[in-house]
Amino acid sequence: MRAALFKGLLASLFLLPIGGALAADGGSGPAAAPWRDTFTTRLEALALLQSLNADLLSHDSATLTLERWCGAHDLASPAIVTADRVRGVDKQPTAEQRALLGVSATEPVKYRRVRLHCGARVLSEADNWYVPARLTPAMNLALDSSDVPFGKAVQALQYRRRTISAVLLWSPLPEGWENAPPPRSQGAATLEVPPQLLQHKAVLALPDGTPFSHVVETYTSEVLGFPEPSQPQG
Repeated sequence: MRAALFKGLLASLFLLPIGGALAADGGSGPAAAPWRDTFTTRLEALALLQSLNADLLSHDSATLTLERWCGAHDLASPAIVTADRVRGVDKQPTAEQRALLGVSATEPVKYRRVRLHCGARVLSEADNWYVPARLTPAMNLALDSSDVPFGKAVQALQYRRRTISAVLLWSPLPEGWENAPPPRSQGAATLEVPPQLLQHKAVLALPDGTPFSHVVETYTSEVLGFPEPSQPQG
């Protein structure tokens, strides 16, 4: 019965444009009031995270998926995702990553770390190892000299995304919740949401299957940075 309730709530939340009024300056919406810590809000949070996870898994561009999520939930206006490149850091690819990319131990692999913003909200942090020889000169120039999101920079390649793993880093409800009595309400307590909620690892490949990028994307609590979904009026 409770599993059926979750499925129904999940379907409805896919369609629900949740969010408060936008800030008058057209930037990020105002800071959302903390969600109450109740069984219902935890169920809603779980449904929303599963919705976002499914949307990310069913599309090749995480950047464009985040833009749709940002717009649907009024996180900022305009709902445009931009990248803030983290400079001065470098991570050499591991032997496993080189194998995923199909390159030798000596072939150049570049590293790029960005924070993806929608308005003032950081929705995700992405670590990206890519093979510059498999991109166009214009793409490499854009990646080297600007903060453009990787997915937008290489969009013309018509690439395909193969997910290696998708892990919920936080579950609002414990495993087996659907077979247990509902937990007692925490009353006036607010829901404590950790900074990181979801992590994807994926390989991007050309239409012929040649891999050119290995990305690790970590999604933050800001993906739930909108008001608690409205409760039914009794």
